[in-house]
Amino acid sequence: MRFSLDTPLPSGRIRVAASEQGVLWAAFHEDDTILRPEGLDLEDISTDRRAAMVAERYADYFAGRRRGLDLPIDWSLTSGLQRRVLQCLYGTVGYGETVTYGELAERCGAFDTEDARGPAARLVGTLMGTTPIAILIPAHRVVAADGIGGFGSGPDAIATKRWLLTLEGSLAPTLDWDGPDPA
Repeated sequence: MRFSLDTPLPSGRIRVAASEQGVLWAAFHEDDTILRPEGLDLEDISTDRRAAMVAERYADYFAGRRRGLDLPIDWSLTSGLQRRVLQCLYGTVGYGETVTYGELAERCGAFDTEDARGPAARLVGTLMGTTPIAILIPAHRVVAADGIGGFGSGPDAIATKRWLLTLEGSLAPTLDWDGPDPA
């Protein structure tokens, strides 16, 4: 099943696909063909009871009424190192917490300890950018050692990451304004 949800995020709607096993894919992109897996059935069946549950949980999360989505995940679009790092992130970095790319590399134990702060940290950053399930797998909680870090592509990517981290209490709220980023 596939459906899209309105969100308060700067990036706008989120698109979600689920299988019998759980949430398979979720993306912020307006053009969902960017991240759409080959062969994924995208027939819109938004009246499905599972879709209603997913939509309700995302809405409660965005409204601050829920700290976790508590939804099953279908990990079939991930494998190998990506799956290991994403499952480590999912299982060890909770609501309101952040971890740096290098710390996540060390925590997952998938890299040489000496490489965890250099090449491995950059690879973890790349893996966060290819996370197939936005928010449920909390790539927004992974930050750079010297700041917020990146967050996918698109004109609202960093604003979306800031919004999510502010919602979870990891960043202090700031005034919205149209000037340059003070950082």
